[in-house]
Amino acid sequence: MLQNALPEHVQSRLADYAKLLRIDRPIGSLLLLWPTWWALWLAAGGMPSLANIVIFTLGVFFMRAAGCAINDFADRDWDRHVKRTKDRPLTTGRIRAWEAVALFAGLCLVSFLMVVLFTNSLTLYLSFGGALLAFIYPFMKRYTHLPQLFLGAAFSWAIPMAWAAEANELSQLTWLLFTANVLWTGAYDTLYAMVDRDDDVKVGIKSTAILFGEADRAIIGALQAMVIVILIMVGNQAELGSFYYLGVAAMASLFVYHQYLARERSRDGCFRAFLNNNWAGFAVFAGLALDLML
Repeated sequence: MLQNALPEHVQSRLADYAKLLRIDRPIGSLLLLWPTWWALWLAAGGMPSLANIVIFTLGVFFMRAAGCAINDFADRDWDRHVKRTKDRPLTTGRIRAWEAVALFAGLCLVSFLMVVLFTNSLTLYLSFGGALLAFIYPFMKRYTHLPQLFLGAAFSWAIPMAWAAEANELSQLTWLLFTANVLWTGAYDTLYAMVDRDDDVKVGIKSTAILFGEADRAIIGALQAMVIVILIMVGNQAELGSFYYLGVAAMASLFVYHQYLARERSRDGCFRAFLNNNWAGFAVFAGLALDLML
């Protein structure tokens, strides 16, 4: 109702900003949220502080939006050649390049201030690494066929930050979770890159989907298998119980389903497999939270 009361040109601008920041597509935020919550709950033994839950939940949404803004800034000349992205507001000129950079900086600043004001020095030091990864990832697809590795690191950096905020230290479990999430991100973002593979080849964008070629599904399967193995190692080291392993088993079952969806490498099938990873992340979190609670 409030939006409808605004002038039409203001509504249009707000809609463009929402598209730039992917407010209408929360899947990226959810894929970032679940591993962050894995770390918070495990570091706290099942009862993270309400302050840290709020800080890192907001931080996930702010930094994902910031990442989208800088990604579209980096891709503004390439996106017009890709079917899925040719109508993005930065590509069409409805939003200017400096506005995207300003939004990236502003969202990073807000996230940084939350860390400074409400967490500890270790989390503060780690935050600089997170901001750097968020900035450099979008440019990596020009220089390497492994941009998904950089995205994995960027999406996983919230794990040591959340762990540090809750426990004021890092442990072997922290880095096991970090490694599992880097591999998981590499798997699902390769599925995402398979959607745009034909267009990316034409314009010179690099990705693991192009690098892996016909071995794409086999390598994704290998990455998914390694994720499951590492999560089992986490469960063993943390002495977790049956609910956690049921969550990991649910993730493994969904990974098999993703292979089925992507069996013909169609755009729609690969995109559906990518989206379904939200439930894989949720399954592990639900199992972990229930196990620690009960």
